[in-house]
Amino acid sequence: MAIGLATVALLGLALIALRPDSLPLRQGATPAAVASLLLDGPYAARFAGEMIALKQGFFTSQIALRPHSDDPNFVETIAREHAIGVTSGQKFLLAAWRGVPVTAFAASFLDTSIAIFTLEGSGLRRPPDLVGKRVGYRRASEGDVIFDAMMAQLGLPRSQVTKVADRDSFDALRAGEVDAIIAAIDDQPSPSGAGYVRLNVIKPQDYGIHVPGLVYFASNDLIHDRPSVITDVLQGLIRGWQFAYSDYARSVPVLASFAPERLISDRLKAELQQQRSLILPTGGRIADYDESRWRTLRDILIFAKLGEEEVPLAQAVNYQFLRDVYRRSPDLGAPGAWNGEN
Repeated sequence: MAIGLATVALLGLALIALRPDSLPLRQGATPAAVASLLLDGPYAARFAGEMIALKQGFFTSQIALRPHSDDPNFVETIAREHAIGVTSGQKFLLAAWRGVPVTAFAASFLDTSIAIFTLEGSGLRRPPDLVGKRVGYRRASEGDVIFDAMMAQLGLPRSQVTKVADRDSFDALRAGEVDAIIAAIDDQPSPSGAGYVRLNVIKPQDYGIHVPGLVYFASNDLIHDRPSVITDVLQGLIRGWQFAYSDYARSVPVLASFAPERLISDRLKAELQQQRSLILPTGGRIADYDESRWRTLRDILIFAKLGEEEVPLAQAVNYQFLRDVYRRSPDLGAPGAWNGEN
C-alpha cells in the first residue's frame, strides 16, 4: 500500500510539473499585456509621450499601445475593453455624461490645441477682425465649440461671422475660399513643406478660454481593480514627455520608427515645437490639470447645447493619481527632470 501511495504521489507531482502554466516561457516569448493604451488617432507627435514611453521601457508593466483611428465611439471602446485611452476633453466629458463608465486621471495637452489661422497678409490678427468674415470649420467639432465660446466671451456677434462647413483645410485658406480656418495647431503646414505660406495664429487661450486639450482616462473597472496600473502608466507617460523634449536628436528618430514611411523627421520636430506649450506651460507640470479648466469645458458644452451634466465632475475626473505620482516621485517635477528644449 505504501508503495502504491508513493507511486500516485509521484504521478501527481509529474502532472503538476507538466501543466502549461507551470512551464517556463520560451525564450523570446512576449508576456501578455497587463492593459491596453489606445490612441484616438494615428501615430503622431501629439502622442509622442505615449510612443516614447513604450519604446524606451518607461512602463514597468507590460502595456500594449495601439492607435485606434476613426472610431466615433472611442470612449465607449475604452470602457468595453477595460483599457486606458487618450482623447479630447470634449469627447471624454460628453461620453461620461451619457453614462459611459470612465474616469479621467491626467492631461496630455493641458490646454486646447485648437486655433484660428489666417494668412499673414490678410490683416486678420484678433478675434474682432473675424466679424464679417468667412471662417472654415467642421460641424460639432471641438474647434466649432471653442470658437463660439471665444466669440461669446468677448461679446462679439457670432451672427455676423459666416461659418463655412467642411472648409477647414489650409488648402481652402490658401485658395481664398475662406478668410480663416479653425484647426489644430499641429495641422499647420511645415515651413519646409510645399505650398507653405506664412500664417497668423489666434489662440483661444490668449482670450480667456482654457479647457483640457487631450486627456488620459480609463475604464472605471480598471481603475477600481488595478489602480497600480494607472500609476505605472502615468509615471511612464511623464517620463516619455520629458524624453520627447529633452533632446530632439534622440526623440525624433524614436517617433519616426513607428511608421517610417509616414512620420518624417522634419515634420515631427516642427509638430513637437508647435505643441510644446500645451505639454508644459510656464510654471506647470507635465500631465497636470486643474478643476477650473474642467468647469470651463462643462459650461461651454452646456452653452453649446451639446449635453447636460448628468454625471458631476467630481465623479468623472480624478486628481489623486497625479498627486500620488508627484508625491512619491518628486524628481518627476523637479527642475532637473526637465532639461528644456534642444
